[in-house]
Amino acid sequence: MKPFTFNLENEDIERERQKARELRASQWWKRQCAKGICGYCGLLTPAGELTMDHVVPLSRGGRSTKGNVMPSCKACNTAKKQKLLMEWNAGPTCS
Repeated sequence: MKPFTFNLENEDIERERQKARELRASQWWKRQCAKGICGYCGLLTPAGELTMDHVVPLSRGGRSTKGNVMPSCKACNTAKKQKLLMEWNAGPTCS
């Protein structure tokens, strides 16, 4: 099966990364992290240790919007890499 990819220009990806930086500084994102819950494994994680994960990765055509990002622990974010949720077997990565 051929992976779902886009031919994106570096400028497009950099523009989305800039949007992600702006979103990360927003009150909305701070409230999401204040809950202290990883969006994938559900484990309680200190707010300062949560990372922003793009559900549909930028390299796969995803955008930096509220509907496409979620707080995740470092272990889940690292395990997911650039996969789509349907490609990633979200097993117990944090236990």
